[in-house]
Amino acid sequence: MKLMKAILTIKLSSVLIALLGMGFAITGFSSPKKTVSPQLMTDSLITVPLGGNAWRTDQDTISGSISNNGVVNWGNPQASFTAYIRVGRTGKFKLYLNLTVPGGKSKIAVSALGISKQVVVTGSALTDHYVGEWQVTDTGYVAFKIKGISKTGSVYANISSLKLSGAAIDSKTTYVKNNEGEFFYWGRRGPSVHLGYVVPDGVNAEWFYNEVTVPTGNDVLHSYFMADGFNEGYFGMQVNSATERHILFSVWSPFKTDDPKAIPADQKILMLKKGDNVHTGEFGSEGSGGQSYLNYNWQAGNTYKFIIRAKPNRQGRTEYTAYFYAPELNKWLLIASFSRPKTDTYLKHLHSFLENFEPEQGTIIRKVLFNNQWICTTDGKWIELNKARFTADNTGAKGYRMDYAGGLSGGNFYLQNCGFFSHYTPRNIYFERPLAAKQPQVDLSKLP
Repeated sequence: MKLMKAILTIKLSSVLIALLGMGFAITGFSSPKKTVSPQLMTDSLITVPLGGNAWRTDQDTISGSISNNGVVNWGNPQASFTAYIRVGRTGKFKLYLNLTVPGGKSKIAVSALGISKQVVVTGSALTDHYVGEWQVTDTGYVAFKIKGISKTGSVYANISSLKLSGAAIDSKTTYVKNNEGEFFYWGRRGPSVHLGYVVPDGVNAEWFYNEVTVPTGNDVLHSYFMADGFNEGYFGMQVNSATERHILFSVWSPFKTDDPKAIPADQKILMLKKGDNVHTGEFGSEGSGGQSYLNYNWQAGNTYKFIIRAKPNRQGRTEYTAYFYAPELNKWLLIASFSRPKTDTYLKHLHSFLENFEPEQGTIIRKVLFNNQWICTTDGKWIELNKARFTADNTGAKGYRMDYAGGLSGGNFYLQNCGFFSHYTPRNIYFERPLAAKQPQVDLSKLP
């Protein structure tokens, strides 16, 4: 009799395991987090929070948005959302939506890699719902478009995350993993990318000259195309709104703070002079210091020239002066001159960068070209700089976003970021453009 009971117990256990394998829920048995399918519980499982990896696709903002908690209050049938994940290997993956349906029942469609699948979801508790399986044939970014098909309640769903598992998912799968700032700020902005120019040893660079071209169509809102960067500041051009563009020049205070009001009087940046129609003041949030900008409607496709000067006064301060050449006006313009305390140096750590400073614009690709970099030394000697190191910020270095690139393009250095393009440039490598031998045609003694 005991033997028969043991055999019966084994057979019943086998049936239960088989039923669970087909996705049936058995009363009296619990599964982790009420998972709809046990296929989810695999070693390759990743959880992709929508708060840092998804954007609302349509322009209407009524009923449905992205927050730290993911997609919330989604009741508008016109609203759709797109999440981006980069896969580093080919193979299959299974996709689950982790969500709640506050009331009623909804049907949701998820499209990826040219294939759309639908799932019926219900339940007020946060639950994983199996959507389907996809095949990845190439590495790179995969866009997941989420759209509502029907609902019986007021809201389609509140979606916390996507969960993926399978052969295509491994340690090389890229997405924004953590909220390292309010509303996944840095991950949504996308990676900033830089070029660090190689300067010969033993020279004092008093002047740094650079030429910048934003290719047509790449003047994306909220982009900063920074031309002349140095240890203590930066100088370049921005797209601030649909109607406003800046030529921006800033110098950091030696006092480390994000609040300009906290800077002691003896460590404030002093404005010595400024050009016509140039606005000056202070800035904060990412360090603090003196800032100046000129409203100037620069145009994509045109080439602009930037030159910065550093001159120590040998009394513990260094003066930084920035000039911008406007081809539309055919002349050099003074932007501003700032005096920095506790500083006695010429120009060091010369660099350029490209950044997006608006998180909602992190889905749009942009590119910039830099060419004809020169320094002029304290003894008046011009030296061309034609070698640069490509780097990215922490968003790229941590592998949260890999839509970054840089290198050579048509004899220029270039930088490119955002938009979830699949190719990327390995960080910390050097590029060398051909020497152009086009010394800047500028009389430094006659600059305004």
